[in-house]
Order: sequence, then C-alpha cells, then structure tokens
Amino acid sequence: MDADGGRDGDADSGRGDGSRRALIIGGSMAGLFSALLLRRRGWEVALYERSPVPLTGRGAGIMTHPELLRAIAAVGLDAERGLGVPIAERVLLDADGAVVARRPRPQVSTSWNRLFELLGGAFDAALGADTYRLGKDLVRVEQDNDRVVAHFSDATTAVGDLLVGADGLRSAVRAQYLPELRPSYAGYVAWRGLLDERAAVAALGEELFSQFSFSLPPGEQFLGYPVAGPGNDLREGHRSWNIVWYRPADEATELSRLLTDAAGHPHELSIPPPLIDPAVVAEMRAAADRLLPPPFRAAVARIEQPFLQPIYDVESPSLAFGRAVLVGDAAFVVRPHVGAGIVKAAEDAAALAECLDAAPTLAAGLARHEAQRIAAGRQFVAQTRRLGRYLKYRFASEEERARAALHAAPERVLEETASLEFLQ
Repeated sequence: MDADGGRDGDADSGRGDGSRRALIIGGSMAGLFSALLLRRRGWEVALYERSPVPLTGRGAGIMTHPELLRAIAAVGLDAERGLGVPIAERVLLDADGAVVARRPRPQVSTSWNRLFELLGGAFDAALGADTYRLGKDLVRVEQDNDRVVAHFSDATTAVGDLLVGADGLRSAVRAQYLPELRPSYAGYVAWRGLLDERAAVAALGEELFSQFSFSLPPGEQFLGYPVAGPGNDLREGHRSWNIVWYRPADEATELSRLLTDAAGHPHELSIPPPLIDPAVVAEMRAAADRLLPPPFRAAVARIEQPFLQPIYDVESPSLAFGRAVLVGDAAFVVRPHVGAGIVKAAEDAAALAECLDAAPTLAAGLARHEAQRIAAGRQFVAQTRRLGRYLKYRFASEEERARAALHAAPERVLEETASLEFLQ
C-alpha cells in the first residue's frame, strides 16, 4: 500500500495529532544528531539507513574538540565520562626516529565506534530502537506544498513535513537535487589502520604510544595516536593505536588501480578493506620501509588489515530544496586534517533544529539554516584544502610550492592538525 493508504511500509504516514514529522535519511553521525536534536525540539522523527546491517565496528580514530563535547552534551549525554584516551603532547619524528618538534596539547582521542555507540544509545532511549530502520535505500523524493514523500528500493514510502539528507558522501538526496555535483578528488589518499596496544608498544615504546605523533616524508604525512581498543576498551594494555598516512595518488593513473580489487573489479569512490588487492597493500608496506621512521615502519608492518580512504571535497551550492535539506557530509565533505567532520555534522544538526524552531515557517527556517551552514561549510573546506596543499610530489610552480611549505613546517603541522582554532 502506498503512503496515501496509510503506510510507509512500516505504518508511518498518518499522524492526526498535528505534530511535525521529520524523515532522516542516513543513520550515521549527522543522522543521529539531527534526529536527537529535532526530537528535543518537539519533532516526531523516523530514521532510515541504507545499510542492511548495523553501522558498528568501524575503526577510524577521532580527535575531540570542545565543540564536539558541547554537541554531545546538547543531546543529553555526559561528554566527559569514558569518551576516550587523554593525550598531553604532540611530537614530530625525523626519518631516523628522533623527535625534532614538540607541542603540549591536551586533547582526548576517541573512535567513530565509541561516538556511534553513545549516540545510538541515546537514540534508542529517546525514540525507540524500532524508529531506526535498516535496509532503507532511498530511490527518490517527491514533495508538494503540504508534505514530502521518501520512496525506498523495497517499494515502501514514508511521509513527513521535512526530509533531512544526512546520507553522507554518496548522498542520494544530494544526487536528486544537485545531480551535477560530484565529489572532487583531492589528489591523495589516506591509509588507515589499528594496532593493538601490546603490539604497538613493542614497535613504538610506551612514551611514543601515548603521544599524538607525526612524520613528514616528502609530500606526505603520517600520524598516529592511541584510541580505545575493541569493545571501546579504555583499560591500559587493551587500547589500540590509530594511524593515518596521507600519500599522493594521481587520479588518472593510480587511483583507479588502488580501487580495483584482486579480481579486477573496479570500485567507485572507495573500496571495502577486505577487497583491497594484496599487491597494493604490499606496495604500501614497502613504501613504509623506505619512508617512515623505524618505530612507525615497525608498527605498520604489524597492522593486519589496513584500509584505504581516498580524500574528497564536496561543496554544495544549496542546502534547502523545498521540504528537503542537506546536513553533514551530504552537504559538505571536509578533509580529515582538522578532525572536524563530526563537529560540523553536529553543528549542522543543531543549526537546523534552532532555525526551524525560531522561524515562522518551514521555508524561512530552512533558508536561515542554509545561509548559516553554507558559510560554515565553505570555511571548513577552505581550511582543510590549505592544510593539504603540500601533499603532493610535484608542484606547478615555485609559488605553489612556497604556499604549500607554510603548512608543511613541523611547528605548523603540530599546531594546525586536528585543531579548530581557525574558526576563532
């Protein structure tokens, strides 16, 4: 039965109580923040995630900021308790492993999975686990003056007053309203991975394991820091060490090879870690032996399943489309250098809830939200582009090389990485 007959496939179309209903497309960070913050403003909320299985077990490490702690507190969670691993200092190693720069910088490192667990628990408590729908792949959006309808690949529909596109880099909502806009490849990839604490300490030593540490091979950047271990375990001896290694990769000649699996099947935008060609992983390990300081190369050799993240930018020229709106990576994809993707997603969600609450009409609220968050998104993208300027092997001119070198200086790397001070 279609939506007009009283169903969205899960009996969600009719309310009859005059409440405002939001359809959240995408069940990751931006979707959860949006759902929780709109719910606190009195909206009825349902969330739809394309993955048929829960979004758990992701290994990415995250450096936290005061802005993230405030966002967590805004949804009613204790942001200070059990979030991650405290780090006191940043260090930069030369090719031989000697520390050549230091910077005191108290910060807490956490993980994507830890934040997802916190937000998911808050979602279940506030809205009920059955309100988070898995296996809901959006096909198209229809709307008129009174409602918006989401159509899913399983032939179900959902009806609401507002549709929030929080569906990430591959956003189906963005693809419908901005079909010409494609992710723009930055010219480099990030190798990422996790190593258990015992193996990491054997490679690094206890002091280096506990720090936020860097290395700068020519045209590249390597960094590592401690995070919670499996099951978000924060006990000493049970944590993990998270790495990110930025390496240039030409789009025309190399990226497609990196994204082609061992069976010869090409993947668009990204590739699942188990499908990465073993020959590509072997090349990466060989490069580590040539380019990284001894402690880092020993750690990389011990990582069982590295994964590959091509780096992209997305800048949406518009965020509001009638009753639909983009937030998080669906709106702007920000390179990882400032550790701001989740902060921006949370601030997008907070601005959306506040603007809708303060405006006399939905259209006015979405227009206000768009004006605020386009400006913010452009600021984030511009800063991360500046920080990534030196991640290349060849430069078009000496002027370009000189501009890039400003952000490649050891002191600047320690100051600017995973920092939101540029917003002040």
